[in-house]
Amino acid sequence: MFSLILFALLNLVPHIVGQPASTFAGSTTTAVFPPPNAGIAATDTNFPDGSEVGFAGPTRTGDEAGAIATAPVIAKVDSHFPLINGGAEDSKKNEPFDVLLHLGNLSPFQSVPSSSFGLPDASPVIPQGCEIVQAYLIHRHGARYPTADSGPPDFAAKINAAATGAGFSATGDLTFLNTWTYKLGGEILTPFGRSQLFNLGVGFRVKYGQLLKAFKNLPVFRTTSEARMLDSALHFAAGFFGVQKYQDSYHQLITIEHQGDQNNTLAPYETCVNGLNDISLFGNVQSGKWAQIYLAPAVKRLNKNLQGLELNVTDLFAMQQLCAFETVALGYSAFCDLFTEDEWKAFEYQSDLQFWYSFGPGNPASSAMGIGYVQELVSRLTQTRITTFDTTVNASIVTSDILFPLDQPIYVDATHDTILTAIFTAMNFTTLAANGPLPTDRIPKNQTFFANQLAPFASNVVGQVLSCPASTKPTHIRWVINDGVVPLTGIKGCKEDKNGLCELDTFIAGMKQRIAEVDFNFDCFANYTIPIPDNIINGQFPQNLKNKK
Repeated sequence: MFSLILFALLNLVPHIVGQPASTFAGSTTTAVFPPPNAGIAATDTNFPDGSEVGFAGPTRTGDEAGAIATAPVIAKVDSHFPLINGGAEDSKKNEPFDVLLHLGNLSPFQSVPSSSFGLPDASPVIPQGCEIVQAYLIHRHGARYPTADSGPPDFAAKINAAATGAGFSATGDLTFLNTWTYKLGGEILTPFGRSQLFNLGVGFRVKYGQLLKAFKNLPVFRTTSEARMLDSALHFAAGFFGVQKYQDSYHQLITIEHQGDQNNTLAPYETCVNGLNDISLFGNVQSGKWAQIYLAPAVKRLNKNLQGLELNVTDLFAMQQLCAFETVALGYSAFCDLFTEDEWKAFEYQSDLQFWYSFGPGNPASSAMGIGYVQELVSRLTQTRITTFDTTVNASIVTSDILFPLDQPIYVDATHDTILTAIFTAMNFTTLAANGPLPTDRIPKNQTFFANQLAPFASNVVGQVLSCPASTKPTHIRWVINDGVVPLTGIKGCKEDKNGLCELDTFIAGMKQRIAEVDFNFDCFANYTIPIPDNIINGQFPQNLKNKK
């Protein structure tokens, strides 16, 4: 006990009395596990696997769960064990503020009430009198390390450069920077991210497991080839099927994600030119305008605690990102409580701006990027093969009975956050865009587009195909985003419904109309004039401006 207390006191000293800067401050530290030359040999007879040991005991399997159809309510995700919420700079003890809810697309997934989407009476539980026939799951990968082009690595390098010079010191709330090191990897899943997808798989089995009874062949699930994507797909499968069974229970189709190589509806920006150029960066421009406003007071406040280094808005934005990335990677971040509650709400809004103008209703290429998935959805719903290939649909996949089966009760596709919002835009979920375009100088009232609700880490979207009243024929469909039911009134013919239901034939006709009206070639390949129009709300380049291009 004494040693634990002493350790705690020693670690508190720098925060109490200050500590001189180390030349290692801001340097990158890494770890490698398993240790080098300590791998598992395939022929090691000392550790036989379970099938060789035997003695498994009783192994009778129970019936499949179907909580989404039978339970009065569904358990919601509202905690993030083992992550620690550091709170905001001005948080009150009796009024806790959860920073993790305000990290935009860097937030961990939490359940969203249907009331947030305008359906206060709706529940993800199947409406009374209906029966679930099919489930279409699209999910994002789990929590990851930063990408190479993001701000945290550059901020660490700036701190390290100052620390190796003369006169750098940090005091007050920034004292920890004197000995802070950058411990984050790049792009792959964090341990928490892996747990998110495993838990998502378990939860999906509990909710929709009964649909497995209708399979005639092993399921085919899809993901892209990026490490975090494949890792997410495998952890989902391990949770859904079980760690000892998942490898023999389904087929994992891995589609190549590499610029220019192959069409890929789960990573359409690789073949949609305007998905990776300045058009796709429009959201960064717009959110940058807002960052200059909301972070200006914090720049002055925090620079008072530094000598030998002056922080700017870009640095503080990276510090807010570090709060998110360190928390999902290391469990806690000292950067979180450097900012006030209002500054965290403003950070959340910058993510909304970024997604609106880069990957959502405000970007002219968004619908084109999402329309390939919509084509695949219609193909699956109608059990009809795609024959026209003028978008990001991959002909070698969708024409194959083996790679793209049309008779599955469950479909699972893993993609990125940016593609989720592009799909919502392509499908014309107009209620999400009801308050757009988003202003860059203030947070609007009655906001309807929130990145942390639509595309957080491990975001999951389910299309429920239903039979109402219960029979063998599917009659209706509805969509559930992170446990919240979404109105489908933006789709031609879909009526207002308290449960978010739309007649299946009507929905399919509406999707075919969207496919016809999205100008993929122009929106993906035209050389737009910069600046881009900032009044777009449907993810398409304005028709009246096309003749000027």
